[in-house]
Amino acid sequence: MAEKPYAWLTGAELDNHTRRKHKVIREYFSDYLRIRCQHPQQSVFRLAVVDGFSGGGRYKDGEPGSPIIFLEVLKEAVHAFNIERAANGLKALDLDCLLIFNDAKRDVVEMLKTNVAPLEADIKSTSPRLHVRIEYLNHKFAKAYPIIRQQLANSPYQNVIFNLDQCGTSHVYQSTIVDIMRSFASAEIFFTFMISSLIAFLQKQDEERLLRQLRPLGLSRADIGDLGGLKSKREWLGTAERIVFQTYQACAPYVSPFSINNPEGWEYWLIHFANSHRAREAYNNVLHANSTAQAHFGRSGLKMLTYNPEHEGKLYLFTEDGREDARNQLLLDIPGRVSLFGDILPVQLFREGIYNETPAHSDDVNYALVENPDLEVITPRGGKRRAAGQIKANDFIKLKPQPSFFPLWQPMKRL
Repeated sequence: MAEKPYAWLTGAELDNHTRRKHKVIREYFSDYLRIRCQHPQQSVFRLAVVDGFSGGGRYKDGEPGSPIIFLEVLKEAVHAFNIERAANGLKALDLDCLLIFNDAKRDVVEMLKTNVAPLEADIKSTSPRLHVRIEYLNHKFAKAYPIIRQQLANSPYQNVIFNLDQCGTSHVYQSTIVDIMRSFASAEIFFTFMISSLIAFLQKQDEERLLRQLRPLGLSRADIGDLGGLKSKREWLGTAERIVFQTYQACAPYVSPFSINNPEGWEYWLIHFANSHRAREAYNNVLHANSTAQAHFGRSGLKMLTYNPEHEGKLYLFTEDGREDARNQLLLDIPGRVSLFGDILPVQLFREGIYNETPAHSDDVNYALVENPDLEVITPRGGKRRAAGQIKANDFIKLKPQPSFFPLWQPMKRL
């Protein structure tokens, strides 16, 4: 599919899928800062934000683009944090942020500078606890990344967020995503692309594997280039989600492969890459706060992509109905997961193991632990947790002596 670049200089239209994506990114970035800045004795938090396809900063209707969204959230966050800290007698917190904005077109970068300038001046005059340094680059991302990488390597910033919001075809190599996730102590990526671009790439690289992935939809080699009639079908969403996850799952420990929701045709994917299960947990929670913004087709409990597309699979839009399904499915799935380790499993290890394979909200996971007839959550001292909100990372999940889902002891089959 050919690119459809935004006409920034003549007034870029804000598409509905971009509006939804921006809302998710805004709320996730706000939650990210809140989680990372909650220690009472913390006085400084440093991070770098890289917007690899930054655009001109504002759309035709005046709505902010991603560079301005990041700045707005930083200003709101440092203000809210320090009001709360002052009320609780805690020391003030400074946010120190390097922002690197890159766009391939020089005139678009100049437009961005103009749109950012008023907010940057306002921050300097009204937010003494927020220290921002903004760098502008004018390259295609493949050329910009080595420059950005070196700049970050020579800086004190190891908390890094990349926003890679492509227009049309792919400009971000898979090897670049892997390098980002491995190069920084704390890295996360938001990665946007069109599924048609990935299908075209995979067709050139490994057509036979792609055909195997598309076979459940009854597609042949001749059908690969004409998917338009399928893109509004839920089965297509499930197949595409599997293709996305299988393509990118090796890039990071936690990969969120959900599509931007558009029942008229699921085409755009907003993937979140993270090294920490807590980041994936927080991202899932933000998606539930923005129900219908993204879509998943498959199971709602664990092993979200392990299902038979001919008989199983439901559309999951992170709504309350979806959450009810997830709670019921988790009640069935979790005891089996615990049993794979014996009869007891640390909560921390459990969370690390599940968050790459579930769309569930963290509250629903905790509910399924304390309300499960086959489980109990015990504290390090042997006490019992009776409420979902009480569960701690250093607690343990224990199978009850006579679980109802299957006998605890089963002889292994001979090889």
